[in-house]
Amino acid sequence: MISFLPIQILDHFAFKSIDVRQNERYTDHSNILNRPRVIRLSMLNAIFEEESFCCTKKPYLFHEDPNIPYPYIENHLSNQEKIQQIEHHFKQILLTLGMDLEDDSLQKTPNRYAKMLVNELFCGLKKEDFPTITTQINKFKYHQPVIESHISIKSICEHHFIPILGYCHIAYIPNDHIIGLSKLSRVAQYFSRRPQVQERMTRQIRVCLSEILQTEDVAVVIDAMHLCVRMRGIQDNEALTRTMDLSGAFLQDPIQREFFSAIPKLSEMKLR
Repeated sequence: MISFLPIQILDHFAFKSIDVRQNERYTDHSNILNRPRVIRLSMLNAIFEEESFCCTKKPYLFHEDPNIPYPYIENHLSNQEKIQQIEHHFKQILLTLGMDLEDDSLQKTPNRYAKMLVNELFCGLKKEDFPTITTQINKFKYHQPVIESHISIKSICEHHFIPILGYCHIAYIPNDHIIGLSKLSRVAQYFSRRPQVQERMTRQIRVCLSEILQTEDVAVVIDAMHLCVRMRGIQDNEALTRTMDLSGAFLQDPIQREFFSAIPKLSEMKLR
């Protein structure tokens, strides 16, 4: 994961921060400028994540955007009820395929599979599992792009129910508020943890961040490989898919060019 932030904004900090290399606390932030770049970014992230740092809003209350339809109907089943039903039906699928469920390797597979779907792969279906996110006042008046690249994406294709694996690259230009850098990853990963199509996921991440940050100046790019393309059908092991949703200033040539120069070209992506 790569983060790009001009280090000059640290001149505006005058409160305690953490030296992640020596685990010491200090109030003089001027020494930050002399740290290696990786250390500076880690320290900056720690500063952004301080809960006491100018939190001015209640946590964002998540809701699905009606302009981006998602094929989900609330059935009001508890997680345990979902696990029980999925376990039963998946057991029938395995039996239909001719698998011997008395074999010690397969005896617990229906239960393992059900718990994996409900608790891990599809935890992004429940709005109450949306990450807690608050914004902070942009007190240092930083109004240049913040870019977070190579956010790991692990999703499931809703057409064939096999994995979509790749990276999400996010940029925004702060207006009056900023969020912790890790929250960009949490939003992207929330929308990936559900049956998806890449085009919709890209839009959901961008629109959600625009609402949280109260700015249209947000850009999202996802580069991914689809195992439904690699394992079945055409079985193309080299195909990669890029989707993007740009809004606000990122539709303008200078800012757009800066963003795309900061993330890898699709031909250079190494997905593993």
